Amino acid sequence: MPASISSVLIIGGSGFLGCHLVDHFYKLAPRPEIHILDIRPPPALSPNFYSFNADDISFHKGDISDPDSLRTVFRATKPDVIVHSASPVHGMGKDIYFKVNVDGTQTIVDVALEEEFWTTIKAIVYTSSASVIYDGSDLRNADETFEVPKVPLDAYNETKVLGERIVLAANGMGGGLKTCALRPSGLFGPGDRQLVPGMLAVLKTNGTLFQLGDNNNLFDFTYIGNVAHAHVLAAVKLLDSEVSNVAGEAFLITNDAPVYFFTMPRTIWAHKGYVPKFIISLPRGLGMTLAYLSELFSKLRGKEALFTRFRVAFTCANRYFNISKAISRLGYAPIVGLEEGVVKTLQWLDEEEAAKNETVKKEK
Repeated sequence: MPASISSVLIIGGSGFLGCHLVDHFYKLAPRPEIHILDIRPPPALSPNFYSFNADDISFHKGDISDPDSLRTVFRATKPDVIVHSASPVHGMGKDIYFKVNVDGTQTIVDVALEEEFWTTIKAIVYTSSASVIYDGSDLRNADETFEVPKVPLDAYNETKVLGERIVLAANGMGGGLKTCALRPSGLFGPGDRQLVPGMLAVLKTNGTLFQLGDNNNLFDFTYIGNVAHAHVLAAVKLLDSEVSNVAGEAFLITNDAPVYFFTMPRTIWAHKGYVPKFIISLPRGLGMTLAYLSELFSKLRGKEALFTRFRVAFTCANRYFNISKAISRLGYAPIVGLEEGVVKTLQWLDEEEAAKNETVKKEK
């Protein structure tokens, strides 16, 4: 029978996705107790983009690699569902990825499986990534049957694979723990400090005239609220005793609306009032050569390269997914379209910029 969630613990609840997870669990009826476990409190959030009352949310500072810290939080929150969304963003060092995505995930699972918590913790939903099946080559209509590459593309992908395996392997263990993993692709939305800001940075540096490749490659971008919505659906399904085809499974999550890669930045630029008068298309091979020189020059200067061969390959690759499994088993459907999502993201960024400017004025 369907069971309501009485208490949810969102690990990484102060992050980009985490704040949207809080928002979507807050909308659930009946509303569960909502707890955040993170290394820092959630930021101040605009009511224009988040509907929850911060006073209704409990924050717990803790370290997911410390079993005693986790036990203390689990005892205090008594969650029947744990959502593990904590993860370092792209572009960080290998050590931190292993510490959080592998060691931290293993510790969460190990403590959750201790007999003390068998009657409390019933389900874990893990935030994985669509990148776990990506090796740099094209992914066309890829689904969950696609195998994980034998050689990982980078430390982020490698550790996301390992973290997902840890969580899914725990399914059915202990007192009958149920687990699943969600694999979102290309996240953007309010709170985004990478994808959309990165595309806006190109506008500011007059790079909009240049295009890598022929732009015939489809890519799946996903609005952050849709990903949070999918997590809520997964949590509810795991607690439903009549549902048997979600536990132990991974699910790809997208907007189900792949677009040609440069459609996304050009949509963003158009909303900022800029449409390129002409396009200079750089062949992929030339892009890779220039990226290699960029990496070499940056290495000699002791700085991290911004223009890399990985980014060229990523920009030119087909990377779109079949989400039929999430649709049929979770009942998932995107609730915010790409265009609406872009507008919301730009509005949030404008509000952030205005608040920052106001702070600067007050300090003068």
